[in-house]
Amino acid sequence: MSDRAVLIPPHAAKPTPAARIRAFVRTQIEAQELRWRLWTPVAFGGGCATYFALKTEPALWPLAVVAIVAVGLWLAARALHVHRPLRLALMLVACFALGLVAAKARAVAVSAPIAPAMTAPTVIEGWVVDVDSPGAAGARIILAPVRIRGLSPEETPVRLRATVRGEAPEPGQSIRLFAILNPPPSPAAPGAYDFGRGAYFQRMGGVAFALGDTRPAWLEPAPWTLRFVMAVNALRYDLAQRIVARQGERAGGVAAAMTTGHEAWLDPEEMEVMRDSGLAHILSISGLHMAVVGGFSFFLIRLLVACWPWLALRAPGKKIAAVGGLIAVGGYLILSGSPPPAERAAVTASIAFLAILLDRQAITMHALAVAAVVVLLLQPEAIVTPGFQMSFAATAALVALVEAWPRRPREISAPLAILAVQRTGAWVGAAVLASLVAGAATGPFAMQHFNRTAMYGLIANLATAPVSDFIIMPALALGAVLEPLGLGAPFLWIAAQGIGVLLAVGEWVAALPGAVQTVASAPAAALPVAFLGVLFCCLWRGPLRWLGLPFACAVLLWPRPAPPDLWIGEGGTQAAFVSDREATVVRPGVRQFAVDVWSRRRGVLAVERDPNDWSCTRFSCAPATPQAGPVALWWGRRAPSEDQLAALCQSAPVIAVRAPVSDLPQACSARLVLDGVDFARGGAVELKREGPATANRWRALWVSEVRGDRPWSRYGDAGLSDTGG
Repeated sequence: MSDRAVLIPPHAAKPTPAARIRAFVRTQIEAQELRWRLWTPVAFGGGCATYFALKTEPALWPLAVVAIVAVGLWLAARALHVHRPLRLALMLVACFALGLVAAKARAVAVSAPIAPAMTAPTVIEGWVVDVDSPGAAGARIILAPVRIRGLSPEETPVRLRATVRGEAPEPGQSIRLFAILNPPPSPAAPGAYDFGRGAYFQRMGGVAFALGDTRPAWLEPAPWTLRFVMAVNALRYDLAQRIVARQGERAGGVAAAMTTGHEAWLDPEEMEVMRDSGLAHILSISGLHMAVVGGFSFFLIRLLVACWPWLALRAPGKKIAAVGGLIAVGGYLILSGSPPPAERAAVTASIAFLAILLDRQAITMHALAVAAVVVLLLQPEAIVTPGFQMSFAATAALVALVEAWPRRPREISAPLAILAVQRTGAWVGAAVLASLVAGAATGPFAMQHFNRTAMYGLIANLATAPVSDFIIMPALALGAVLEPLGLGAPFLWIAAQGIGVLLAVGEWVAALPGAVQTVASAPAAALPVAFLGVLFCCLWRGPLRWLGLPFACAVLLWPRPAPPDLWIGEGGTQAAFVSDREATVVRPGVRQFAVDVWSRRRGVLAVERDPNDWSCTRFSCAPATPQAGPVALWWGRRAPSEDQLAALCQSAPVIAVRAPVSDLPQACSARLVLDGVDFARGGAVELKREGPATANRWRALWVSEVRGDRPWSRYGDAGLSDTGG
């Protein structure tokens, strides 16, 4: 018996249940000795998110003072060796305050002019920076305006997104447009995705809708930085055209999107199939693509080094491969056009390769925490984007799975057939479990942001993952590198065959019964709760991690409020009213993207109105009977006459007029009339009836109430602008 053994007398009292619970909790807390620092990026991100949740814009200096005091208290606590729980609390408070400061400082740094809502078309001259994804109204480009008629140079935005007629001009061209100019569109409904906020941090100050053909313009030479960006984008666009020419538009459109980020050749029906099957993430350049390209380059270079004995004996092959992986990730970032999701993925991959160079383990929770802090320092606005939330939640869940994965003993000797079966089964099991874990981690964000769930997404991803990871992406990488030399055809052909399999699987899965389920958005508070629940399940070590599971399911479990009775879109150019979980759309086909966003968020099915029950003209639409609907619209740019407005008021209890109205006729005295002034101030609105129908009392929730008064909160007349996805 060991000298340290302790003999417990048989008559000794057993520990009470309370003592056992205390001992268990103490043991669990002690197990987190090296995990507390993992919560620093969570606190930092919480500070960033709090900045974006504010309704009014804070000044920078009070936030800086609070951050300095918080950091000072934390450093003093460390120097004085105060009790560790207090030090940890002060550390998290300091990180939270620094997140607030970082977000505010970033907003100040990217501040740029935002276009006003111009009442008449104007002339825009500028440089084509890049070709954007096409919208419902046509091709779109990113424009660096040089001159805009009616705006001074100080009022001219740095970038515009313009919808043009015909084919999009190529990057590097100087063009002239006769177009309608508006600020970036506000959310389609209260609480919906804010395109204007994302545009603000990309310094995109407006959207333009061309009314005529694109014409060449003669401008002074662009600054060298802009010329460099346009040259890179021209090379990307030329490569995308080459890929499409090699593979055809069906496979080439997918390949161009995966390689260069250009979605101009994607078929909208194919896009819908990819969404319904849960494969749409493959088209967006993000963490998966960076991991495949970086990992493929890493293992290929390491294999080549190992195949050269002279070099393998004299150089660290793993570190050489890590340098190659860094170069591949950087090159792919430039090739993709450096969209924000690709930048975040590149930072995460670079941290992993740097860890290898520093003789650290590449894939750990601490490396992920460092990557999260770096991303949020560079892009604090990422914290409110679906891409950041989903990618880091999925990665954290997969790293937690790796940490908890049992170590299988290595076989001493076994027949090759048995080993093949065992390892194949282990690989399939690991793939299924990884897909389940990643899908569960990203599910709350997909439901809240996109309001759709691909019910068979696991099947589709498991079926296509080997093809995508081991055939399509490596072949596209080699084909893209060799295509400028005219040698990429064989690899692009291989990639095209893989894409054919990918699309076939997507079409089969999307056609299955109940392939897509629409889920209404939960209240805004549910998503932060779910995010913290997912992170607790991943970061906490031990069985207590499952306490976070109910919170991780907050988006799924949180009760949904009843949908509003009426929705009127930005500018009053579209409306829909709800009855029996169906939303009847007043103007079918107009601003369809906004209609889809709102109806999915509220969990209602959008249907077209019965044309026999409505009386519509060129500029108005009104119900012919009181039972047909509660709203009448006037979308003409000029205000209706007194008789026209009186007729609208006699047809419906709510009237939306696009133009400002100075005087109301007697027929409108008991009606709710919303005009251009209201929409310019508030954006879109949801109305809920209060009391009996005869009282005509409505409770309104405007976009401006949820959005607040922020630097990106400028409203325009979006009647003719294209806000489609």
